[in-house]
Amino acid sequence: MAKPKRRYICQACGSVASRWQGQCADCGEWNSLVEDAPQTVFSSKHDLSSGGRPIQFTPLDQPGEVPKRRASGIAEFDRALGGGLVPGSAILMGGDPGIGKSTLLLQVSAHIAQSGGRSVYVSGEEAAGQVRLRAERLGLSKAPIQLAAATSVRDILTTLGTMESPALLVIDSIQTMHSDQIEGAPGTVSQVRGCAFELIRYAKETGVTLVLVGHVTKDGTIAGPRVLEHMVDVVMSFEGERSHQYRILRSLKNRFGPVDEIGVFAMEGDGLAEVGNPSMLFLSGREEPMAGSAVFPAMEGTRPVLVEIQALIVRLQSGATPRRAVVGWDNGRMAMLLAVLEARCGLNFSSAEVYLNVAGGYRLSDPAADLAVAAALISALGDKPLGNDAVWFGEVSLAGEIRPVAHASIRQRESAKLGFGRAVGPAGGPGGETKTEKGFRFTGLTMLPNLVDRILSDA
Repeated sequence: MAKPKRRYICQACGSVASRWQGQCADCGEWNSLVEDAPQTVFSSKHDLSSGGRPIQFTPLDQPGEVPKRRASGIAEFDRALGGGLVPGSAILMGGDPGIGKSTLLLQVSAHIAQSGGRSVYVSGEEAAGQVRLRAERLGLSKAPIQLAAATSVRDILTTLGTMESPALLVIDSIQTMHSDQIEGAPGTVSQVRGCAFELIRYAKETGVTLVLVGHVTKDGTIAGPRVLEHMVDVVMSFEGERSHQYRILRSLKNRFGPVDEIGVFAMEGDGLAEVGNPSMLFLSGREEPMAGSAVFPAMEGTRPVLVEIQALIVRLQSGATPRRAVVGWDNGRMAMLLAVLEARCGLNFSSAEVYLNVAGGYRLSDPAADLAVAAALISALGDKPLGNDAVWFGEVSLAGEIRPVAHASIRQRESAKLGFGRAVGPAGGPGGETKTEKGFRFTGLTMLPNLVDRILSDA
């Protein structure tokens, strides 16, 4: 009998290697190859064209039923999902340890149970007593949640098969689940993939909304094979700093709704509280105008969020190398913007330290933030406050052009709703002021030097 061949599977990307090596040849991760079960070898006479059962095809234009969403009782959670929980869907939620994933899902389970639905919460990391203690702290000890501490997928599915199908099934976490049909320890690629497949199949067959909690690696990605994100319908990321009070639930993939939607929460003593107006979190009191402060209307999915960008310029007396520090924005993009300001506008930042911060721990990825960052830098350099009634948005090119951005009208409406009186952004033609509804003014600019003249010429 031929000796079975060994194979090694990368725990980061799932690629297969015939021998162990320190670095994965596909993804470049170190020490991620783990020996897996022998590969099944089929005979050359193996024929898959017979013995199966025929499948039924349906035309593309056949009318189908739109899945009815179920409200979770937490509006920000429903918003990030695109409108609520879809029966039969599989949701994968990742986040740093201690960020509040279990707390949020326990609150969602309690709301579903209290509204008449059946909620099953299976914890593979904590004992049932620990989950009950958390429920008592959150004031949810009376919620009729069916709680269990288990890690065997066979036991979980066998138990669920003997009872009425729940409306919500939470598995915390998928990396702790284990199947006796698959070789390997919990958390390996084969175990995570196999356990997730069985749980997702159960959810699709019974119409149960399944939520899988996923661990993350040190660089913030969900641990385990990347195929896990392809298997589920929704991938969500729970973000935030444990030193900050606020948390952001972001939708990264959604087969039933828009992506990049966010829900904003505040961590309080009795759990996660919804934040209906997140713009107020990321704006300071702003009683007096301060140089180096600009307000930017960012877009998160379909939601505009106003954030404050703060800049500080410190002139150096000696010939030391100036420092560049950025918090909440891309460091390389700020270096590019400083080069454009120097080359196209004649400003000198080479002998000064530049510090840039997005207030409230918010992280910006919207390219429309270029103009707001440029305004904050120019204001700090010239010690000229921008005023408390203006917002700034627009993309800056290497030639110094101010390019149009998406959702300009939505950004302006949100700014007017929060009491701002004017906006400065890209113009399709010559720059000039136009007055919109409710007295809100928009100033269109075409080139970055126009912005410099406008800021530095104001008294």
